[in-house]
Amino acid sequence: MNAVVIGCGRVGSAVARGLAADGWDVSVVDETEDALSRLGPAWRGGFVVGHGMDVAVLERAGIPDAEAAVVATDGDNTNIVIGQVLQQRYGVATVVVRILDPARAKLYADRGMSIVCPTQTAISGLLETVRAARPANAA
Repeated sequence: MNAVVIGCGRVGSAVARGLAADGWDVSVVDETEDALSRLGPAWRGGFVVGHGMDVAVLERAGIPDAEAAVVATDGDNTNIVIGQVLQQRYGVATVVVRILDPARAKLYADRGMSIVCPTQTAISGLLETVRAARPANAA
C-alpha cells in the first residue's frame, strides 16, 4: 500500500513513521530538506522537497499511485486545497486533512472530507475532564 504524507512537522513525521512501521510504502513532502531529519536515520521511505500544492511535487512523491494521503502542513487553507486536489484530481481513496480551526473543520467535514481537528479534540477532552472532576454537590 502506498501513502503520501504532506507536511513533515511533528505530526506529519510521526504519521509517516507510523504508516511505515505498519508496512506502508510512504513518501513525504515538505518545503524544507531539514524536515527529513524528523523522520530519523532509519527512514527508508521517500522524501520530496517542495510545496504540496505543486502537482509536479505531488507526482514525484507518487500521489498517482497512492491509496492514502495525510495532509498536515501548518496552514489550514493549504491543507484544505491540497486535500481537495488529492481527492478530485488524483482520486486518492483515503485523504485525511488536519484542520486546526474547529469551525472550518466542521464546515469541510460536513461536506464529506475526512478531517482531524486536534483543537476540537483538546477542547472536548478538557471540558470532559473538568466536568468529570466537578464535585457532586456543585450546582
